[in-house]
Amino acid sequence: MTQHDSTVAEGLDAHLAFARRMDRIDGLGHYRRRFVGLDDTAVAGPDAPSIVYLDGNSLGRPTIASVARITEFLGTAWGTRLIRGWDDEWMALPLTIGDALGTAALGAGPGQVYIGDSTTVTLYKLARAAVDSLPQRSEIVLDTDNFPTDRYVLAGIAAERGLTLRWIESSSTGGVTVDQVRAAVGPQTALVVLSHVAYRSGYLADVPAITAAVHEAGALVLWDLCHSAGSVPVNLDLDGVDLAVGCSYKYLNGGPGAPAFGYVRAELQPDLTQPIQGWMGAADVFAMGPEYVPAAGIRRFMSGTPAIVGMLAMQDTIAMIDEVGIDEVRAKSVALTEFALDLVDAWLVPMGVTVASPREHTHRGGHITVDHPAMRQVTRILWEHDVIPDFRAPEGLRIGLSPLSTSFVETYDGVAAVRDVLRGILLGQAGLGSPAGL
Repeated sequence: MTQHDSTVAEGLDAHLAFARRMDRIDGLGHYRRRFVGLDDTAVAGPDAPSIVYLDGNSLGRPTIASVARITEFLGTAWGTRLIRGWDDEWMALPLTIGDALGTAALGAGPGQVYIGDSTTVTLYKLARAAVDSLPQRSEIVLDTDNFPTDRYVLAGIAAERGLTLRWIESSSTGGVTVDQVRAAVGPQTALVVLSHVAYRSGYLADVPAITAAVHEAGALVLWDLCHSAGSVPVNLDLDGVDLAVGCSYKYLNGGPGAPAFGYVRAELQPDLTQPIQGWMGAADVFAMGPEYVPAAGIRRFMSGTPAIVGMLAMQDTIAMIDEVGIDEVRAKSVALTEFALDLVDAWLVPMGVTVASPREHTHRGGHITVDHPAMRQVTRILWEHDVIPDFRAPEGLRIGLSPLSTSFVETYDGVAAVRDVLRGILLGQAGLGSPAGL
């Protein structure tokens, strides 16, 4: 029995009918065919498994255009141009892609975004530059439920510079509010580091209000955009944001380990000294002189040789977002998460599942998290059957819905699979064959 057959048999076909109708009228639905494995046997192969993917907020699907782009690069740009490629394009590529990303998804004007390093390294460089620019201040403000990298990096910087960490207590089912920030910042605050979208709950922070509150205290703010870039509109310039970092392998589909991006507001660039001084950030890259002189502009925040191959794939999704418009991407994201919540309420809540994400879409990013003590086991079984959400301790299953590649029927199938597996576990049937419909 297929998933759809079993659902109809249970009298729950209204949700499926809704999903099919939404897919028919979805103005972004045709973009789904641009991804490997979705209506494209030429790339994925005719025997590729049918995968229900609910983890685009951790690693996005590859685009078909990126397969062609990388293949062409290996054979032509690298294969025939060889080292001449640096003069042809590669030297400028981190800034070219940075400007494109800034325009399409970040609300950032030219010359303020660069591609390079991992999120962790980029976060370290910008945070360290920020606190060093305010030597008379002694505190960094952060929250207890921020992503581990953010907390670990800031603890290391505090130890290096003799600074104090001031913690905002944030709930794993919520996020940081402007009132909490106002209560935490003061005359000793040098830097506030927060996530735009909380990695666990999906809580969407109020960037303009929090940024304004930080500035009222005379401090700088650095926003982590890892779970928002490419899914939620960001207006860095308009909101007066000082610094931002984010990864490119989630909603930007850059691929595993693709380099991060960094944003530094133009007015701040001359005043900040980044701590990892490498040749790519020098004023004259090929002078090879005895002393380091930083480049003007955003290039000064680069360090070593950029990962050119690693940054190729994100260009195709950035181009799609620019073509569609980030507001349209967000509108579909909201519709998908609203539908997923409807399914959760109908199927999972009666089995003891709780929703660990904001109900109001104005306070929610592109994923939702549902909690139950059995979710670690549920996730393991689902992965074995090519249904792929992810798990976050202690008991959260995250449902990540990428607007350009996820359909409503795929969302339906995924949540229905969670329902079937959880039901089997609660009835003591786990491991007794495939869950219904899988």
